[in-house]
Amino acid sequence: MLKKFLYLQWKQFRRSSYFEAALAIKILMVLGILYFGGIAILAGVGGYFILRKAIPDVDPILSLNRFMIYWWLFDLLIRYFIQQVPVLNIKPLMIIPVKRNQVVKFLLGKTALSFFNILPLLFFVPFSIVLTVKGYNPLYVLSWFVGVLSIILFNNFAIFLINKTKTYFFIIIGAVSVLIALQYYGIFDITQYAAIFFHSLYTTPIFLIIPIGLAVGLCYANYKYYMDNFYIDGAVSKKTEKVQSLDLNFVDRFGKTAPFLKNDIKMILRNARPKQVLIMSFFFLFYGLIFYTQEIYREMPAVLAFASMFVTGGFLLSFGQLVPSWDSEYYKLMMSQNIPYREYLKSKLILMIFAVSVSTVLSLPYLYFGWDIYKLILAGASFNIGLNSFITLYGGALNRVPVELNVKAKAFQNTNGFNVTQLLISIPKIIGPMVIFYIPYYFIDFDAGIIILALSGLLGLIFQNQFLNIIENLYQKQKYQTIAAFGEKK
Repeated sequence: MLKKFLYLQWKQFRRSSYFEAALAIKILMVLGILYFGGIAILAGVGGYFILRKAIPDVDPILSLNRFMIYWWLFDLLIRYFIQQVPVLNIKPLMIIPVKRNQVVKFLLGKTALSFFNILPLLFFVPFSIVLTVKGYNPLYVLSWFVGVLSIILFNNFAIFLINKTKTYFFIIIGAVSVLIALQYYGIFDITQYAAIFFHSLYTTPIFLIIPIGLAVGLCYANYKYYMDNFYIDGAVSKKTEKVQSLDLNFVDRFGKTAPFLKNDIKMILRNARPKQVLIMSFFFLFYGLIFYTQEIYREMPAVLAFASMFVTGGFLLSFGQLVPSWDSEYYKLMMSQNIPYREYLKSKLILMIFAVSVSTVLSLPYLYFGWDIYKLILAGASFNIGLNSFITLYGGALNRVPVELNVKAKAFQNTNGFNVTQLLISIPKIIGPMVIFYIPYYFIDFDAGIIILALSGLLGLIFQNQFLNIIENLYQKQKYQTIAAFGEKK
């Protein structure tokens, strides 16, 4: 049966219209895995010696155990945003004589091969081997490694339950922030207490019962959840909720574009995936703190231009790159209504311009770093409004990956919303402001770079009709391919 499941997934992948793009993504993923895997192996081999040199008075394994608490919480946080449940096309299997437990076991078993589980092992396996070579008790090292492996599996199964509610996410990110702040100001050092538990996995193997028990318990909890929801009526029926009506009459001033704007606003406020993107775009405002607080970047103005574009472009980059995927669930219906593509595109454009404008106002605190920095942010906002928005819409015409709006409320759904097209289209978005700013900066001065970057956005607004004509024609040409791709199930 395992061989049959793998064969069915390969056929589904090979016959899909997005096979070429998906294959390119797989190749990029393999290259990424090799790169980060190589780094993890080198860190695992050299970790013992680095810790011995950095903290000579403390046993390296004890030094590592002190900070394992942060690795555990950070691993959960990264998994929350990126890790997805391996998905079978579950509905067809519900109407044929295949045992439910076999399907669910295969689904959960695939999670063990997740990159997020393999990457930590590429560090901990070499580190454990070095410990053994250095004379540490092999039995105790094995006990510690099994404990770490159990914690990795605990995170693996925990994230699927955490993803069903935002409560756990905010608890995790709040706990990490509080613990880091308390340690930074010397009020409370959680690492001392965490080290006791993690080091006990090495000194007292009986403590393995705790992580192993938690991992097995969460695995069973996931198994029971999917078994309880493995019914055709639950997969087909839609969950109905009472939704408060929204008074969006103020949007009527946009004329023919108003219906599309209202639809987008309601979609963002009522669905899980768009809400998540909206929240994530807010955190882009803090992107500048990475660069503006470091003196080294003051001597790299092109990098500051890159950061300034990100400060105001969070919503544009996160929401805009998935146009028209946001409407994939009802795209066929929209296209059957003979809607004017121009108004549809203008509604997305207005949303992105509004979001950039709001982000620009919210970025006023960056005046603390000087007027030059804020002028650069304003120039980056101009680039986002005048050029980046059109580049994003153009890339949307080539984006045929469906997005499920309420994915976090469903089981057996694929949350994949990324394709290689987005990666290619993102190149001018990232490199563009750096090049536009740096050329006049290099030949004239800093202010000249800011002025040219700002004027580039103004140029985009002047020729917006020409840009929209090009984008509209492309959407028209790609219309039926997009409809066909949105109708497929991954």
